[in-house]
Amino acid sequence: MLCEKHTAADLFECTQCGECCKGYGGTYVTEADIQAIADFLNLSAETVRRRYSVPSGNKRVLVQGENGYCVFLDRNCTIHPVKPRMCRQWPFIAGVLKDVANWRAMASCCPGIRGDADPSLVLACVRAAMPDSQS
Repeated sequence: MLCEKHTAADLFECTQCGECCKGYGGTYVTEADIQAIADFLNLSAETVRRRYSVPSGNKRVLVQGENGYCVFLDRNCTIHPVKPRMCRQWPFIAGVLKDVANWRAMASCCPGIRGDADPSLVLACVRAAMPDSQS
């Protein structure tokens, strides 16, 4: 496999800029994510669902503040130990498998992403990082 010769660090190194916490369709959360956040914040899952998430199609996404950033971003992620799967996987996310051009789009706002990486390498590494992917 192409990605075996490379590591995720060859394609991405987090700069902790927080740009991944801003808009761009929202951060999807599962019921497990909601429960983990609730436990971490010592709140009920229903309170977290009501205060910190909104429906988006048939899923839920985290609420964004007026500044467009995730409500849990305050210089750093305030729920880091239990951040949703989508956040933990960034930038190795399913959207890249759907269209590899998403990698370059994400790189345009994330200084940690190597936007000039070969698309076949990007796809191989995203697949490797997402063992449950079907693509």
